[in-house]
Amino acid sequence: MRILFIADAVGVPGRRAIEERLPSLREELRADLCILNGENLADGVGITPKLADKMLATGVDAITLGNHTWRRGEIVPYLKESERVIRPANMSKRAPGKGLTFVAARDETEVAVINLLGSLFLGPTVGPFEVIDELVDEAQKRTPVIVVDMHAEATSEKVALAKWLDGKVTAVLGTHTHIQTNDARIQPGGTAAITDAGMTGPHDSVIGVQAELAIRAMRTGMPVRFETAAGDVRIEGVLVECREDGRATSCEAVRVPV
Repeated sequence: MRILFIADAVGVPGRRAIEERLPSLREELRADLCILNGENLADGVGITPKLADKMLATGVDAITLGNHTWRRGEIVPYLKESERVIRPANMSKRAPGKGLTFVAARDETEVAVINLLGSLFLGPTVGPFEVIDELVDEAQKRTPVIVVDMHAEATSEKVALAKWLDGKVTAVLGTHTHIQTNDARIQPGGTAAITDAGMTGPHDSVIGVQAELAIRAMRTGMPVRFETAAGDVRIEGVLVECREDGRATSCEAVRVPV
């Protein structure tokens, strides 16, 4: 099985890149399943039901979120009902939505998708290591093919989780920093990993924001209204190939100009 994971899609440029390119890209890469981190779809912060449905209509099978999950209030009732859009599992148990779902690949093989939020700087209700074992156990009851989106700031936390889950899941894929790291790998136990899968959107920017606005905020310390940049748009992510038993056989970073 070949699983395409698309990293944080940012604003209009990220959405258009997926709408215009994903159907053909899936065929070119022979991807049997596509997972998207969509927490920055709505002008760079959050997601709406309309945008989630648009992305699912392009050929995305599941959408993961992150620290901006609740920035758009209209997503709350949507997450209560959705089976294909999930939020980090280590948010409050009282929060709507869930952090684990199951979706079918092209050949009907069931794939588990888990979403987690890192502890450092992001402050989830509980740490990711406190919930992950239970989530993996639940997923393994239905399928050996398990993909984890670790939405986290600290590279150490993402690397540690990948090592802890080596041999237990198919892939641990880092998101959130929007900078694709050069460490796509297969670990000794057969788990694919990358510290950060990158960003789908405008790379002539400061992680998706117009550079002059981000720089002004950093230089002055004053509030600045950020706007999404527009130049050098590309799709970034990871292509993972795995066997029927869930063990990964290849993990390659994807970078496609649009």
